[in-house]
Amino acid sequence: MSDEDLFGAVGPRLRALRKQRRVTLAQLAEATGISVSTLSRLESGGRKPTLELLLPLARVHQVTLDELVGAPETGDPRVHAKPVVRFGVTIVPLTRRPGGLQAFKMIYPPGKPSREPEQKVHEGYEWMYVLSGRLRLVLGDHDVILTPGEAAEFDTRTPHWFGNPGPEPAEILSLFGPQGERLHVRARPKGES
Repeated sequence: MSDEDLFGAVGPRLRALRKQRRVTLAQLAEATGISVSTLSRLESGGRKPTLELLLPLARVHQVTLDELVGAPETGDPRVHAKPVVRFGVTIVPLTRRPGGLQAFKMIYPPGKPSREPEQKVHEGYEWMYVLSGRLRLVLGDHDVILTPGEAAEFDTRTPHWFGNPGPEPAEILSLFGPQGERLHVRARPKGES
C-alpha cells in the first residue's frame, strides 16, 4: 500500500470512529483542540493527516496510531517451527537463525527399558529443562533421573546419553551451543546486592 493510499483511507476511518462513538465534530473539536473545519477536511480527505493532528485523535478515540491510519501489520514475530522426528524423538526448533545458541523443544516417547544407553561426545554445551515426564541423563559416571522443573547443563565433550525411562512422554526444553556457548542467567539486576 502506497503512502497516498494510506493517507486516503484515514478520512473514512476517522469518520467511522467518530460516528461509532456517537460524537459530533464540535464535541471532537473540544476534546482534541482541533478546529471543526480541520476535522471535517480530515474526514473528507481535503487535508492530509499529520502527526500533530493524529496524536490527539488517537488519544480521544482510544486507539493506536497504527489502528487510526490502518498501517499494515509488521512481520509475524512467532516462530513457525516444523517438527522433525529422529529416532522416535520429536524435535521442534525454537530458533530460526543458524549458529550461536539454539533452542529446541524435544518430546521423547515412553521409554523402552531394554535399551542400553550409548554415550556420545561432540563439540558444544547443553542446557536441558524438563517440562513434563522424566528424563534419564547418563553423563560420564553419573546416571540421574530429572523430573519436571529440574535442569541439567553439561559440556557435550563429556560422554552423555539421555532418554525417557517413564511410561509417559517426556517434554524437554533444550538450549544448545554448538561451539560451547554457555547460557548466562542473571539472578538479579546489576547494582542490586
